[in-house]
Amino acid sequence: MRTENDDSQLLEKALAKDNAAFAELVRRYRDPVYGLALRMTRSEADAAEVTQDAFLAAYRHLSEIRTDQAFGAWVHRIAANQALMKLRHRKVVANVEAPLPTPEFNERGSLVEEVADWNPTALEQSLDAELGKAISHAADELPEEYRQVFLLKDVEDLTYEQIAEITGDSVPAIKSRLHRARLAMRAAIDRFYLERE
Repeated sequence: MRTENDDSQLLEKALAKDNAAFAELVRRYRDPVYGLALRMTRSEADAAEVTQDAFLAAYRHLSEIRTDQAFGAWVHRIAANQALMKLRHRKVVANVEAPLPTPEFNERGSLVEEVADWNPTALEQSLDAELGKAISHAADELPEEYRQVFLLKDVEDLTYEQIAEITGDSVPAIKSRLHRARLAMRAAIDRFYLERE
């Protein structure tokens, strides 16, 4: 079992230009950083890019890490910032490049209309799996600024100050958004149980 002390020893070696030590830090934190990026971007390709960019930025700015700072928390903040930039860029590109819908025709020249699939999904094997899906869906439905704060605080367990540093917002604004996000999540869980009764 690794400790923060192990990380600080590796960090000291990495600061002394020991690339093997930095590679070990990357190996230790690659999966958790990727998980955060995936939850924030909801895209495997974007999450992989965010993870790579986060560790590259960490390597380039390694000398800027404070001695009292844990490498894991530091690289998570870098990844969260990278993910937020990716989301902002994606939103800008979507607004600029949004294609206009064009009608589709079949081989006979008739207009093809898309019909929504209203078939119910297969029932899940356990209540826990269904609840997990309901929670995941509820988190996905949160407005982006609420979802980000919810993920960073309740999933990644970052402090309000760390989240404020990442988002550039005030701690009171973050607390307010988190409160609203938690209320929405609670309402979704309540709906889930009411539907099962």
